[in-house]
Amino acid sequence: MSEHVLVVGTGRDFPARLRAARPGTETTVMVQLDYIGKVREPGGNARVIGVRGDAADAEWIALARAAHALRPFTRIATFGERDQDRYAAIGEALGLACHSVKTVGLVHDKEAMRDRLAEAGADTTAHARVADVEALRAFVVAHGTCVVKPVSGSGSAGVARVTADSDLAGAFERAGGSYLGLANPGVLVEEFIEGTQYSVEAVSEEGEHQVVAVTRKYSDPETFVELGHVSPAVLPEERRAQIAACVAGVLDALGVTFGVTHTEVVLGGAGPRVIETHVRMGGDDIPGLTLDSTGVDLDECALRQTLGERVLPDVRAALAAADGRPSSAIWFAVLAGRGVLGEVAGLAEARAVPGVSAVKVTAREGAEVGGLTSSDSRVAYARALGGSAGEAVEAARGAVAHLEFQLRVRDAGGPAV
Repeated sequence: MSEHVLVVGTGRDFPARLRAARPGTETTVMVQLDYIGKVREPGGNARVIGVRGDAADAEWIALARAAHALRPFTRIATFGERDQDRYAAIGEALGLACHSVKTVGLVHDKEAMRDRLAEAGADTTAHARVADVEALRAFVVAHGTCVVKPVSGSGSAGVARVTADSDLAGAFERAGGSYLGLANPGVLVEEFIEGTQYSVEAVSEEGEHQVVAVTRKYSDPETFVELGHVSPAVLPEERRAQIAACVAGVLDALGVTFGVTHTEVVLGGAGPRVIETHVRMGGDDIPGLTLDSTGVDLDECALRQTLGERVLPDVRAALAAADGRPSSAIWFAVLAGRGVLGEVAGLAEARAVPGVSAVKVTAREGAEVGGLTSSDSRVAYARALGGSAGEAVEAARGAVAHLEFQLRVRDAGGPAV
C-alpha cells in the first residue's frame, strides 16, 4: 500500500521530499490559516487544510478524521515547534505512531518538564512558576542570580538573567509576552548555572538514543540569544560522555522514544544541567553544521523515520567514519543601534574570507532592526569551515565583520532620515 502522510504545520520542504523519497507517496498538509501562505508547492499535496490557530483540538481532530475517511493516513509527522500539540492529539486520535500528547506537553511546558526531570532524578535545577513580580523577587533573593523565561516559548524570546538588583518588573513583563503565535501560559524562574552552553543533536529509535553532535554555543550573557555556534565542540571525552548520559536521561524521563531531538545543556562544575529540549531539529542551521562535521544528515533522518525506516545503523556508520571532517561554525550579525535597515555592503569581501561557505542577510530592507531580544533580532550570518573549531569560528566572525549596514534613524518628531 502506498503511503499517505499527514504533515501538521507548514512542513517546510518535507512534504515534497517525502513524495520524492518513495514513489506513490501522498501528503496532506494541515496548518494554521495564518501560515497557509508559507506552504511550499501546495498543489503537490493531496490537500491543504487550513484551521484557525485558536480552534480547539477537537476541530483539528475532526477535520483530520474527515480527510482520513476519504483516504486513510498511514503516517503523521511534524517538522517544527508550532502545532506539535495538535500533531500529537491527532496522531493519538487516529491511532498513528507519534510522540505522545504527554511527551509533547512536557517538552513545551518548561515548568512541567522541570517537575518531571526532578521527579525522575534527571535534573534538579531549582525552579518555580511565578504569578507576579513579588514572587519573582522572593525566588531571586533565595537563589541569587536566576534566569527568567516564558513557560512556553522558543527563539530565546523573553529570556533574561536577573539578580535582586535587576529590573524584575521589566523581566517579568517580557517573559509574560507571546512569540510567533506560540501560547505562553506564564513566567518561569530558574536558578542560574554558571558554565559553558552546548546544543546536543540526537537521534532516537525504539527508545535507544544516539548523540550525533555536541555543538558549542556562544550566547549573549544577558538575553541568552545565540551569537554563534561551532561543531564539534572542543571537549574532553569524559565531559562529552557526561553530556550524552545527561541527554539520554532527559529523553527517557520525558518519554521520547524516536526522532531527531535538540537539547540545550550548560556544563558547570557539578556536571551538565539541561536548559531545555525539543522534539525537532535545532535551529540556527545547526543541522547543517552537524552534516559538515559528522556526515549525518538530520533532516534525512527525520524524513526516513517518518516513512518508517530505521536510521541508527547508518547514523553510527557515518559517525565511525567522521574522523578528518572539518569543524563548522556559524556567526550572526547584531546591530546595537536601532533604525530602518537600508543597504548592506561588504558581502563580496565577507564571502571572500578563506573557509567561508555562506553569507546571508536575513533581515529585509526596510525592516525595523536593532537590539537583541530574540533570535529574530539578528540581521545576517556567515558560515565557515576550518581545520579546528577556533579556525572555523574565526573565519565566520571575520566574514561578519566585513558587513556594513546602513540604518535610517528616526528623531523624536519626524520620519526616518
